[in-house]
Amino acid sequence: MADSRFIAGIDLGTTNCVLSYVDTETGDEGSIEIFRIPQITAPGEVEEKALLPSFIYIPTQREKEGGGLTMPWDPFGDRVIGAYARTRGAEVPGRLVASAKSWLCHQGVDRTAALLPVDAAEDVEKISPIAASASFLRHIKAAWNNTLGKETGERLEDQEVILTIPASFDAVARDLTVRAAASSGIENLTLLEEPQAAFYAWLNAAGDEWKEMVSEGDMILVCDVGGGTTDFSLIRVTNEDGILGLERVAVGDHILLGGDNMDLALAYVLAQGLESNGTKLDSGQMETLWHNVRLAKEKILSDPEIDSVPVVLPGRGSGLVGGTLRTELTRDQVESLLMDGFLPSCSLEDSPASAARVGLQEMGLPYATDSAITKYLAQFIRNHAGQQEETPLSAVLFNGGVFKSTIIRQRVFENLKSWAEAHDNEFREITGPDLDLAVSRGAVAFGFLNRSGGVKIKGGTAQSYYIGIEGSRLAVPGMPPVIRALCVVPQGMEEGTTASLPDRTFGLIVGQPVEFKFFASTLRPEDKLGDIIDNWEDTIEPVTTLSTEMEAPGLDPGTLIPVRLEAEITEVGTLALYLVSDEKNLQFKLEFDVRG
Repeated sequence: MADSRFIAGIDLGTTNCVLSYVDTETGDEGSIEIFRIPQITAPGEVEEKALLPSFIYIPTQREKEGGGLTMPWDPFGDRVIGAYARTRGAEVPGRLVASAKSWLCHQGVDRTAALLPVDAAEDVEKISPIAASASFLRHIKAAWNNTLGKETGERLEDQEVILTIPASFDAVARDLTVRAAASSGIENLTLLEEPQAAFYAWLNAAGDEWKEMVSEGDMILVCDVGGGTTDFSLIRVTNEDGILGLERVAVGDHILLGGDNMDLALAYVLAQGLESNGTKLDSGQMETLWHNVRLAKEKILSDPEIDSVPVVLPGRGSGLVGGTLRTELTRDQVESLLMDGFLPSCSLEDSPASAARVGLQEMGLPYATDSAITKYLAQFIRNHAGQQEETPLSAVLFNGGVFKSTIIRQRVFENLKSWAEAHDNEFREITGPDLDLAVSRGAVAFGFLNRSGGVKIKGGTAQSYYIGIEGSRLAVPGMPPVIRALCVVPQGMEEGTTASLPDRTFGLIVGQPVEFKFFASTLRPEDKLGDIIDNWEDTIEPVTTLSTEMEAPGLDPGTLIPVRLEAEITEVGTLALYLVSDEKNLQFKLEFDVRG
């Protein structure tokens, strides 16, 4: 949609969604606007807000009959999305869908199955993570089309849309995001990594002066801590024929650790205080406390004049007889817990603790086992910045709502600065625009650069991808076959390109059920197309397994045919693998098993 009137950038966040845009007929890259999204804030009340909270509330039949929960494009009111969903869902957590984005990249579940809410009320029909993500996008699209998109050719699905995702999303999660968008009616889009989008927002705000703020060889960390995830990227400043450029050289693993974890930890502090006074909370009350603490924490961190915020939650009884429980969250509690538990000062040699896991667990998200964000950061810097020939670390750009707190931002900066200065490197912060809106704004700036030209961040795929190859050796009783990892997509392979191994053939079993194992790594940038790694377990992680049957008419089941491999990274960053048999004139296409 390169000739569309609008360029739209959608930040599909874990906690909030944002839509930015530019009207190319009347504006330029300096006139990016925020679309204020209409949403229900209370029964019968609709307000336009810059942020659309990423929450879905599934109302009771009585609530639907009571009215006031419908938008013009949704006369049924089966799902309430946004501000009221968040506040009402905090009171009735069994009807609240939250963290859909984190579930979308959870490898251990069927992400197309109806999973959410996990602890749903008996009369709640669950929905899948894909359906939840599509619901947010559908709300955003309908809001646009009912205001700015009423004329032919101005509907959101007809515009150039850039949708942001975590840099750490693997090809499966990227594909799932594309499917969610298609389900909402947005099929023509580009995926952009969130840390890169934040960096584009900084470039857009700085204008031509950005070249005066950085130097060749600078290594800039984009540190993005949002509601549900922690995401790290390294961007290097390059020089080609005297012209400064940018290259994304590394991304971190997908870490489910962020503001949600902080909120839960604070909720436990308040729950312990209530219990010491003789009130023990049940699981439903604990869930409600968690959501209410989030609101209280945000008030404290957004206003330095606030020392405490009251927190109220329902008692176990009904009506006035059941009463309510009252406590408060104080600034001292917030600052001490966040500093000690999530942002401790540490050395560059520290690593997050890996606790032993219990074999049988509740169905839930695979949260990080260590809460110390600074230790994950140290591990990332050690693993990636140290591999670069240039200056290991020069500057940081913060992104994500967590960093709206000055004390949190300062603590992380102090750690980074101490690590850089230990290696005689000067270190500084480069300041981006609004932390809640930067990713969406940066997506629009990226889209504008696609049309007008200008400095873009090079990088390609954030991970290397591999397929499992069964080694050829004598069978030994009790000894499983050796699986070797064949690199089919080296890290940095550009979107919209293909790679092939024309001189290598492998045996493919056709006509009977087989499995294909896919792997990925952010730690092996040196691997090249066709490399086969034997001892890969410490640096390469399983992504998914595809169980299928390759149909080959005219061949007996179990026949082994020679094939060569071709890999394609699509324009949106998803991966397709082709197995080509020139001898049999056959071609098979492998796509990631989105069911995990």
